[in-house]
Amino acid sequence: MSRQEEVTNPKLAGKECCQKNPCCTIGIASLLIAIGLSLAGYFVSQTIYNSKVAVNTSRVRGLAEKLVKADEAEWNIKIKKSDSTGRPVTDMYKEAEAQQQEVIRVLREGGFSDEEIEPSVLELTTNEYRDKAQKLVERENIVYGYVTVRTGQVEKVMPVRKEVSQLIAKGISIVNGDPNYRFTKLNDIKPEMLEVATKNARIAANEFAKNAGVKVGTIRNASQGNFSITDSNSDYDYGRSPDKKVRVVTSIEFYLIED
Repeated sequence: MSRQEEVTNPKLAGKECCQKNPCCTIGIASLLIAIGLSLAGYFVSQTIYNSKVAVNTSRVRGLAEKLVKADEAEWNIKIKKSDSTGRPVTDMYKEAEAQQQEVIRVLREGGFSDEEIEPSVLELTTNEYRDKAQKLVERENIVYGYVTVRTGQVEKVMPVRKEVSQLIAKGISIVNGDPNYRFTKLNDIKPEMLEVATKNARIAANEFAKNAGVKVGTIRNASQGNFSITDSNSDYDYGRSPDKKVRVVTSIEFYLIED
């Protein structure tokens, strides 16, 4: 082979160069490895992407409602004695105290214990009425107090409240307040209601899956809404009814699998 052929033949020149220079061989090998890793990374990434696209889910809501009875009641009865004739305040106190004791007597006879009955201290307030010239026209003294019932005997509240109202016919001035009813045993029924809500959510998911020609799988994720307690005949809890409605809504995402 002539000297001229060695110089003008690129393939032979490159081969000879790599044979003479080991760094050249290492560089080419590194380049090939990098290309191979890049291709491998592409296929791995593509596989992961395709697997995510293939995940089919259905997000549905499940409702659970339960009617319950209030387990606590609070009831205020106001005793009021007023006078604008100038009677001694001490006499008014004695009369108001006697009326307060009469209310307590009716409550005891109705089945409430002393631990459930809480009388307040009697208080005095004075109202003064003046004319345009600021001359005193009338002074009214009012002695008032309360009897509060806090009880778990919710069923006794309404019949005894009627008996208390009969005291008005005896000349006792009272304000027979509306009882406030509460349900406090929510934790006792939470597991049962969440189970019902989950079942109802799966029923809804099954209807969707049936129309789509797939089946409902396991739960992917779930979130629980807040429990609400309202009067049974209202969307709010005014506390006026002993009948309560407890409600919860859950949001659940199910996997969908091919039928």
